Amino acid sequence: MNTTVNVSGMTCGHCVASVKEELAEVPGVTSVAVDLNAGGVSPVTIESSRELTSDEISAAVEEAGYAVV
Repeated sequence: MNTTVNVSGMTCGHCVASVKEELAEVPGVTSVAVDLNAGGVSPVTIESSRELTSDEISAAVEEAGYAVV
């Protein structure tokens, strides 16, 4: 299953790595791709073996210090 969310506040490769690391810890997540956007809101595509809830995704992104918008 693929899920795409928009994340605000990421500005560099370290930001991307932090978000990817937190999302990778969510059970069922198999890969995470981030399209770092200079406009401040970046699409994040999450591939998983099960349906993820918006709460799971938001909690992981917030743990990295960013927000799903």
